[in-house]
Amino acid sequence: MNSFRRIRGLLFGVRSGFSPVFPRQAEFLRIASRELLTMMESLDVAEWTKAEKDIKSLEVQGDALLAEYNRELSGKIVVVVNRIDLQALAMALDDCLDVVKDCAKAILIYQPEKIDQQLKDMAQLICSQADALKQMVSLMEDMRANYSAIDLQCDRVTELEHAADDAYEDYIGYIFSGEDNVKELIKYKNLAEVLESATDCAKAVSDTVRRILISYIADK
Repeated sequence: MNSFRRIRGLLFGVRSGFSPVFPRQAEFLRIASRELLTMMESLDVAEWTKAEKDIKSLEVQGDALLAEYNRELSGKIVVVVNRIDLQALAMALDDCLDVVKDCAKAILIYQPEKIDQQLKDMAQLICSQADALKQMVSLMEDMRANYSAIDLQCDRVTELEHAADDAYEDYIGYIFSGEDNVKELIKYKNLAEVLESATDCAKAVSDTVRRILISYIADK
């Protein structure tokens, strides 16, 4: 370990000095995901409109939080974790919230005649990923002590993303074999695609966390 690392170790010990921005972003995502699931349980356009508005408000707050964090990060003299990695994590969380907003907007725009259980199941997978991400980033203040717990949540997000991939493929086969209304088929297909992309975004967050985790622990 070189001199800089020894000094940094004395200054910071095993704690990362993480900003509370990540748990706050993850909480916005968790709430938005729950709102999205609520939309999937209804065919009431008025309820869709209200939920989409609430999700949009969370997305706007998330954008403001990201901008605030970028300013905070640029002003730090010493950071334990690479600034680029920290910014990548903040942006990945923000991207997740953006895609959940896109899912809500898609429901409102397409106004499908029905929402199949398979689509609801995909929305539930998004919620489960959001819960895992919230736990994951909340543990990152002390990455060495919480290494195993964080790694477990990373694995959980990946498992859920794989389940969403399978659900998406099964659903596409289902609608193409059983849906005769081409207009509705396109709606269902597009909804499935945007839901699946939300699970991909959550995995991108998890991958970023895993990269930070490995780099940080190796550096110590």
